[in-house]
Amino acid sequence: MSDVTDAVVRLVDHGPTVPALVLASLAALIATAGFHTRWSRRHGQAPPADDTGARPPTAERPAGTGPAGSGSAGSEPGGSGPGGESALWRMRTTVRDAPGSLAVLCAALADRRIDILSLQTHPLTEGTVDEFLLRAPGELSAAELAEVVTTAGGARTWTERADAHDLVDAPTRVLGLAARTALDAAELPLALRQLLGRCTIRSLPAPADDGAGARAAAAVPPEGALEDTVLRLRAPEGGVISVERPHLPFTPAEFARARALVELDARLGPRVPRGRDVLTLPEGSDITVRRADTRDVPAAKAMHERCSARTLGMRYHGPVGDADRYLNHLLSPRFGRTLAVQTASGRLVGLGHLLWDGDETEVALLVEDGWQRRGIGGELLARLVAMAADAGCESVYAITQASNTGMVAAMRGLGLPLDYQIEEGTLVVTARLDPAAQAAARLPQAERIGRE
Repeated sequence: MSDVTDAVVRLVDHGPTVPALVLASLAALIATAGFHTRWSRRHGQAPPADDTGARPPTAERPAGTGPAGSGSAGSEPGGSGPGGESALWRMRTTVRDAPGSLAVLCAALADRRIDILSLQTHPLTEGTVDEFLLRAPGELSAAELAEVVTTAGGARTWTERADAHDLVDAPTRVLGLAARTALDAAELPLALRQLLGRCTIRSLPAPADDGAGARAAAAVPPEGALEDTVLRLRAPEGGVISVERPHLPFTPAEFARARALVELDARLGPRVPRGRDVLTLPEGSDITVRRADTRDVPAAKAMHERCSARTLGMRYHGPVGDADRYLNHLLSPRFGRTLAVQTASGRLVGLGHLLWDGDETEVALLVEDGWQRRGIGGELLARLVAMAADAGCESVYAITQASNTGMVAAMRGLGLPLDYQIEEGTLVVTARLDPAAQAAARLPQAERIGRE
C-alpha cells in the first residue's frame, strides 16, 4: 500500500471523528504541499513561558547557507561527480516573474550537470520563489551552487544539503502529516516543523482572564498573520502559536499550509491514541499503560497528594508546593508525550513524560511511593525511549539527583550508552540512541518487565 493510500485509510477509519469540514481542511493542506525538519532548543523543568520545546525529531541535516555559504555535500550514488558520486541539495531562490526567467536558471543548472528532481513555485507580489530539489556533482560546493544561480538571475538564494527523505513527493508528505495529526494531538508541533523546516515554535496559552495570552490572541486575526520570517496562528485550545524562521522568510503558500494543519487539529479536538497495554507485574498485580493528556490533570493531582515530599522533590527539583502547577504543561500534547500507569481500579500511580527540548529530548518519571521498585519506572522509561527513537531523536536525557538510585538504575537498565554530568548541583544522565541502541529500546515490554 502506498504512503498516500495508507494515510487516507487511516483517516477514513476514524469514521464520524473525521467530518466533512475536517476533510475540507485536509484538502486545503494537500493543495499547498510540503517541507522538512529541524527543531529549536529549550531547557528547564518548570513550564516555559513561551516555547513548545521542540523535538524532534528526524535526523538533522547541517544548517543551510546563504549565497556566500560553503560546505561539502553529502554523497549519493549514481551521480556525475568524481567516482560516480553526487549530492542532494535543497535550494530556494527568487526569480523575476517574467517569461523565460525560470528557463534561463534551468539552463544554467543543466550546464553544470545539475539535475532538477522537483520544483515548487511560491508566487509573491513581486517575483516568484522557486524551491528546488537538486542532484549535483559531488564536488560542487554550496558557494559554487549559489554563484551559478545568482549569475542566472536568482536572488536571495538559500541552499541546504538534502537526503533521501526529501525524495518523497510533497502531496505524500503532507497527507502523512495530516494523518499523524488526526490520530494524535501531540503531533501538531512536530508536523508544523516538518511542514515548515528549521524553525522555532512558541505557544502562548490564553489565561482565563485578560492576561498576556489573551492580549496576544486578540492581536492576531482569526485567519492568522504573516510577517516575513514570523507567522502567528490562533491555537486550537486558545492563545497563539508563533512560528519563527529567521534564516528564511515564509511565503504565502507556506502560511496557508500551516493554517490548514492547525485548522485540522482544531476541528478534531483533544485526542490521544486509544491503545493501552495491560501488564502483569512480577508480584502478580495488573497495571495498564496508556497515553495521557490534560484530561488526566485531576487524577495526576490526586496522585501528587498521595506522594511523599521526598518523591515529589526528586521529580520536580523544587518546592513541593509548586508540583501541581507543572501538570498542565507536562500533560499538554503541545510539549511532548505522556504515558500514564493506572491500577485495575483505575487509580493513577505513575506518569512518564517525553518532552521535546530542541535538539535534545528529556525524559522524566514519577511513580507513587507505594508502587515504586516494582519495575514500573523501567517500563515507562523503555517505552518513552522507544517513542524517542521512533521520532528520530539521537539522544534522551534525564535530570535527577545522585541520591535518586531508582532513576539512575532505570537509565542503566536501558542497556544504552550513557553519559553523566553535574549541572547546577543536579545529575544529568544522557542516553545515546544509535541504531543498536534503538533496537534495544524496542525490546518487547513483557520481556523487559519480567526481568525487573
